[in-house]
Amino acid sequence: MTREQICISIVIVLYLCFVICVGVLIGRRSKASSEGFYLGGRGMGPLVTAMSAEASDMSSWLLMGLPGLAYLTGVADASWTAIGLALGTYLNFLLVARRIRRYSVQLDAITIPSFISKRYGEKKPVIMCIASLAILVFFVPYVASGLAAIGKLFNSLFGWNYLLAVVIGAVVIISYTSVGGFSAVATMDLIQSVIMSVALVVITAFGIHEAGGLDVVIENAKALPGYLSFTQIHDAATNSAKPYDLMNVLSMMAWGLGYFGMPHILVRFMAIRDEKELKLSRRIASIWVVISMTVAVCIGMIGYSVSKAGGIPMLESTAQSETIIVQIAGLLAKFGILPAIVAGMILAGILAATMSTADSQLLAASSAFSENMLQDVFGIKLNQKQTMLVARLTVICIAVVAVFLAADPNSSVFAIVSFAWAGFGATFGPAILFALFWRKSNRQGILAGMITGGVMVFVWKFWIAPMGGALGIYELLPAFLANGLVVVVVSLLTHGPEQEVLDSYDAYKAK
Repeated sequence: MTREQICISIVIVLYLCFVICVGVLIGRRSKASSEGFYLGGRGMGPLVTAMSAEASDMSSWLLMGLPGLAYLTGVADASWTAIGLALGTYLNFLLVARRIRRYSVQLDAITIPSFISKRYGEKKPVIMCIASLAILVFFVPYVASGLAAIGKLFNSLFGWNYLLAVVIGAVVIISYTSVGGFSAVATMDLIQSVIMSVALVVITAFGIHEAGGLDVVIENAKALPGYLSFTQIHDAATNSAKPYDLMNVLSMMAWGLGYFGMPHILVRFMAIRDEKELKLSRRIASIWVVISMTVAVCIGMIGYSVSKAGGIPMLESTAQSETIIVQIAGLLAKFGILPAIVAGMILAGILAATMSTADSQLLAASSAFSENMLQDVFGIKLNQKQTMLVARLTVICIAVVAVFLAADPNSSVFAIVSFAWAGFGATFGPAILFALFWRKSNRQGILAGMITGGVMVFVWKFWIAPMGGALGIYELLPAFLANGLVVVVVSLLTHGPEQEVLDSYDAYKAK
C-alpha cells in the first residue's frame, strides 16, 4: 500500500469511528420508546429536518450515479432527472410536509403504514400489511445499492475484496442505526450532508484544474455530438447524437413524483418539533438540492475532460463511470500527504452519502416489520423492551439480506435506485396525496390503488418497457398514474368512508 493510500485509509477509518461513536452517544440519550426510536420523539429542528431529508434522499446516487450518467451521455439524461427531483423536493415540502405532520400527530401514527391505515379507519389491518410488505420489498434492494457503492469505492481505490468492503459498510451502518435510532440517523445525516457538500466543491475545483481549465472542459464537451444538448444525448459507442424527445423528458422528470411516496423522507416531516418550522426547512432543502445536483452533473462532464487529459483512464461502462469521483480523488492523492488527506475526506463523502440513505432505509424497513407487521398485523404483543430488541434485530437481518443482494460488483447503483424509487413512488405517492387532500377517498380505493401501483412497476419494468419506443418510459410515471386512476374509480364505485373517518378528516382540515 502506498503512502497516499495509507493516508486515505486513516482518514476513512477515523471517519467511520466517529460515525459509530456519535451514534452510540446519541442512542444513550434517546428516549427508549417506539416514538423515540422511529421519530426521535418528534423533536427535530428545521435544519436537521431539511438536511436529513435530503441526505437520506440523495445517497451514493448523488456522488456516483448522477456524475456517472453525465460522464457517459452528457447533459440531457442527468439534468432532466435532476430538474424533476428538484421540483419534487420543493413540492413535497410545500404540499405534504405540514399536512402529514399535523395529521400523523392527530392519528398517533409513527410510521407511514400506520398513518395510511389509521387515516382510513381500518378494523382489519389489510392496508397496513400491504404497505409494510411493499416497504420491505423495495427497501432491501435500495439498501443493497448503497452497500454496492461502498464495495465499489474500496475495490476501485485499494483493490480490496468487493464483498469484504460491502460487509464492513453494513457493520458500521448497523452499529449506530440499531443503537441510536432516528435521532442518531438524523444527526448523522446532517453531518454527512456537510461532508458531501465539501466533497462536491473540492472535486469540482480540482477536476477543472486537472482538465486544463473551464474553457477546455467546455470545448471537450462541445466536441462530443449531443453532449451539451437538452434534446439529444451522446452515444459513445457510435460517437453520435441520439434524439431525446418529450417522452424521455417526461420519463426522467417523473422521478420527482417519487418524493410523495418515500417513507424514509416522509417520516422526517412527521418528526419535526413544530410544523411552522417546515417553511425554513423547505428553503434550506430546496437550495441545497439544486446546488448539489447541478455540481454533480458538472462533475460528470469535468471528469470526461480529466480522462481526455490523461489524468485518469477513460471510463467506458456504467459501472466504471460511476467511480468517476473515486478516480479523481485518487488522482488528487498523488500530490502528497495533505492532498491525500483531502482525498480521504472526499471518499468519506461518498461513504456519507451512502450511509445517510442506507441508515434511514434500514430504520423505515425495521419499523414496517417490528412495529406494523408483528404488532399491528399479527397481533403479537410486545412490551417496550421487547419492541426495542425486535426493532434492532430487524435492522441487522435486513442489512444481512441486503449484503447478499449487493454481492454482484457489476450491478449499477443508478439502475437499482431507479427501480426502488419507482416502487415507493408508485405504491405510496398517490395514497399519501389522496389521504391528505381528498375527503371522499376510501379504504377500498386506496388498497386497490396501492396494489395496482406496486404491481405495475414490475409489469412495466420487465414486460412493457422492453418493447421500446414510447413504451420504454420510466416505470414510475405509468404506475403512479394507474394507481391514482384506480383510487378515484374504486372510491367512487364503492360506498363512501365511514362517518368517523370523515369526522377525523374534517378535524384535521379545520386545524
